[in-house]
Amino acid sequence: MLRGKHITWDYKEHYLYSNPVLYKGYSFYPLRHNREFTKDELELLLNASSFRSIDVYYMKSRRHREGLKKVASIGSSLRDAIPSFRKTLIAFGVKDADATPPGSERARNKQKWLVLSHAFNMDGRAASQTITDKIPHLLAKGIEPVVLSSISSRKDEKVAHYRIPPLGPAGLRFDLRHLLRQYIRNRATYRLLMGLFSLLTFPVYMVEALLIRLEVQWSWFLSAYLAGSRAVSKHKPALIYSTGGANSAHVAGYLLARRFGLPWIAEIHDPLVLGSKLPTTMRERFTAWVEKIVCRHADVVWWFTEEALARAKARHPELGNRGYCLIPGADKPSIVRLPYRRSSRIVIAHFGSLSETRNLEFFLSGLRRMIDKYPERRDMVRLHVYGSKLDPVSSHALHEFPYPEMVACFGRLEFDAKTGESGRDRALKLMNSADCLLLLHGNEPFCEEYIPSKLYEYFWTQRPILALAWCNPQMESMLRSRGHWVVQADDANAIAATLDNLYERWTNNELADLNSVSPYTVEAAVQALCAWAYQVIVTCESNKRSCTKR
Repeated sequence: MLRGKHITWDYKEHYLYSNPVLYKGYSFYPLRHNREFTKDELELLLNASSFRSIDVYYMKSRRHREGLKKVASIGSSLRDAIPSFRKTLIAFGVKDADATPPGSERARNKQKWLVLSHAFNMDGRAASQTITDKIPHLLAKGIEPVVLSSISSRKDEKVAHYRIPPLGPAGLRFDLRHLLRQYIRNRATYRLLMGLFSLLTFPVYMVEALLIRLEVQWSWFLSAYLAGSRAVSKHKPALIYSTGGANSAHVAGYLLARRFGLPWIAEIHDPLVLGSKLPTTMRERFTAWVEKIVCRHADVVWWFTEEALARAKARHPELGNRGYCLIPGADKPSIVRLPYRRSSRIVIAHFGSLSETRNLEFFLSGLRRMIDKYPERRDMVRLHVYGSKLDPVSSHALHEFPYPEMVACFGRLEFDAKTGESGRDRALKLMNSADCLLLLHGNEPFCEEYIPSKLYEYFWTQRPILALAWCNPQMESMLRSRGHWVVQADDANAIAATLDNLYERWTNNELADLNSVSPYTVEAAVQALCAWAYQVIVTCESNKRSCTKR
């Protein structure tokens, strides 16, 4: 490698990782020049090409002159006496057989990201699956996530994973409750330990409850900020990636990006503000403030529905073209899927959490109307409920339901120590065997901006889906285009009619697998966010002021 005078254009930015300018079908690099390597640049090139144990040396000039003609080489000899003046470089390095090919997408993207996710790697939680499922795809692209999560998450050995406790007693109590459930199966022991902790922290807990009426994980941003500062100094990440559930992740991301001048990308799971409603409570004002700082200061931010993005842009026009809609999706399950076989009873299965605004009330009302009309079906239809305890509205509806033997509640599916299956894998097997899957959307304005993440797992089961939807054209289009049933969530008569049609099709053995491949994958989502993130990193490196002036 010949070396010469160093040109001021940055080698890494304009030579290794630059994007061409397209003009009339041709690629141009206007900021490149005919230039030679410095020692540091040659070492950088080998490092980017996945070499290790790199050594770079200056070489003496080689002149093939004999006799008196050697006098003509005295200038070269004097120059070679000082290594840094020599004109030739040579480098040595070791490259493994499975190393990343230079120029590949993995080599181009090779960098570290600081990921802030309170719910990372928590089995069965939607907020966890959204980020945890992305990790293998990020690693495949050469991105090394450095993850900060709550103490209740399971340790991930494939990445640098730091579990951080919150500073507030309410958040600590929440995380400790989930942590103890992972290790303590004896209910009496669990209650004793939680009782002791509650007793010890009761005075501080009451002060927090009276003065700070926010979500229980609010104080995690303080711990995440302190731990994140250490992680930035140690790992030198290229950007900060905050992802909900907990809003505290975005607060920590904002503070870290402002302190270290790093690009910040944010992933909003559930809408932070509902429509044009003015915030009145402390919690609503806090979430409105979180949305404001995300829309103003995040370099890229995305929501999971088109309506959520549109309403956020209406509230914050300054978001401009930095906001996107990204469907999180789900990858094809790794478990072996058995073909559907019709059972002796039609089983309608619901998976996921229930709440007072997403409950079984209208479904049970529709089911009751069908059974009242066709009493002989009472012994042939069963509703299986997995994922959580019944909420108060569902409990009351089931109490009023005259055919309680038709409903079986199995609760949350946890890790099975005997088989080694996670709660998620157990749920996927049961989904595959159901005759029909029930998707409850809810019946409140929030649903207009929300799609249950369970839908993307349902798509992979190949089973028919009965969705009780509420004013969400995007979700309804996704379901209907794939041949599933969509009913207005609060229309008991329509639910009864659809159940009647479902039963007839089951009787005629017309509920076979759909044999379709879901286009909504995590891999596709990661492909999009990496493109956004890469563009942000390049922009910030070429214009540092845009990242430091926040």
